[in-house]
Parts: sequence; structure tokens; C-alpha cells
Amino acid sequence: MRVFVTGATGFIGTAIVQELINAGHQVLGLARSEASAQKLIAAGAEVHRGDLEDFESLRSGAAQADGVIHAGFIHDFTRFAEVCKVDKIAIETIGKVLAGSDRPFIVTSGTALVSPGELATEDIKPPVNSAWPRASEQTGDSVSAASVRLSPSVHGDDDKHGFVPILVNIAKEKGFSAYIGEGLNRWNAVHRLDAAHLFRLALENAIPGARYHASAEEAITVKSIAETIGKQLDLPVKSVTSEAAAEHFGWFAHMAAIDCPSSSKWTQETLNWHPTHPGLLTDIENGVYTQ
Repeated sequence: MRVFVTGATGFIGTAIVQELINAGHQVLGLARSEASAQKLIAAGAEVHRGDLEDFESLRSGAAQADGVIHAGFIHDFTRFAEVCKVDKIAIETIGKVLAGSDRPFIVTSGTALVSPGELATEDIKPPVNSAWPRASEQTGDSVSAASVRLSPSVHGDDDKHGFVPILVNIAKEKGFSAYIGEGLNRWNAVHRLDAAHLFRLALENAIPGARYHASAEEAITVKSIAETIGKQLDLPVKSVTSEAAAEHFGWFAHMAAIDCPSSSKWTQETLNWHPTHPGLLTDIENGVYTQ
């Protein structure tokens, strides 16, 4: 297929592009800068100039493609509600181009808020959370897209802006690696190369409206993550109270406290997806985040 990919030069997007090309697909990657364009050319992809707020560029990119993976998102938390609206319009814009065809459309969502405190499964379809107004998969439903739900930690080499780098930077700043309370709340995790493989399988076998879980490890305690970070940084590991969490973690306190185990059993069985890359704690132990 000729696949139009948004977010094609990001941490996950670069892995998706390489996965698609290695499997024999052609990639048309969205690029908003010359540096991004050169990155795509070096990877063996075609360049489509534009960005997520240039809806005409999205229309023309989708029109040239046999399928679309929407992996792009504007990570500007200072205007989060606004960029969530941009994401919604981008998905609707692409979806209108693909409407009435059998061209697959994959959008990107997350597992963290599917079923907090309980094991998230692919059949759970939560409403939009007003406190977290990103509505990628719900918008995807309206245009017959399938969704890949990413783990809170998509880890691997070159991860500079994910959740683990945030925890590492806070530990360095505060002088200790922390968790909240007993630290028994759980995250799920996936290596970015395993996630990229799942995006390809989802594209090739997409069921409109399906949710696929990119969670290779369904439950890792935040305490174990904090302990592994502390060991690598040679820093003490401490518990902070719920009351002190906001001061210690800042805006990240909510994610540091969330309990979000996630199953990918149905995804693995349906798509024959079997993660093979190192786990999150192994990546931290190997110095991926601390060298």
C-alpha cells in the first residue's frame, strides 16, 4: 500500500515509517519543516509538506494514499484543549476523504484512561473525559477508523519526551526518585518497535471501529519504575504522600498516581502480534534513559 503517515518523524512515527517500508509498503510522510523532510527522505519515504493544522494538506495527503496512519499530535500542554480540537478536526478531515472506500484508517489513542483501577480490555469504549478532552478514538468511530491505544510508556532508544524521561528529570532535579504512597499503582508499557509493528498489522487487517492495545506488559508498579530509575541514577528512592505529590511531580502528578493495567490478549490473538523487544525495566536498567 501507499500509506499516508502523520507524525511520521516523531519518536513512534519514525519506527512506524521504517516498519512499513521494511514490509514493502510505500510511505508518504507529513513534514512541516525541511529537517523533517530530510529525515523522511533518508528513511526512504516520500515527503508531503504540511502540518496537522493545515487541513488542506491532510486532505491532499489522504487522497493520494491507499491507507492512513494518524500518529501525529501537537504536544503543547499549554493549549491542550485547543490541540485536542485540532486532532478531532484532522481525523474528521482525513475520514471524509476516505469515506465510502475500503481504504484503512488508523488513529492513535491511549490505554491510560480506558478503565483506571481495573484491567483495560479492547472491548471497553469509554466516553470522552472532560478532564482530558482528547477524543481521537471516539472521533475515529465517526469515520470508520480503527484505533491503536498506546501504553503510557512507549519506551526505547531516543525517547526524550515520554513519561519515563519526565520521571528521570524530576528525580535529578529533586535529588531522589519518588513514587506516591505505596507505589502499587500500575502502568502498562510497550517498546516503540513493538508498537510500530502493531500499527502495521492494524493497518493491514483493520476492522473499522476496533481498538487494538499496544501494551506488551500489562502491569508494572510505579514503585518498581522509581526504584529502577533510582538505582541507575544512584539516587535514593522515597515515597511521597498524595498531598505532597503535586508539589513534587507538578503537572505530572496525575499520571504518576494513575493505576492503568491493560490487557492486549485480544489484540495479540486477532493480529498475531507478539512483542519481542526489551521490557520497560530492562530498558531503564540498560541505561537507555540515564546515559
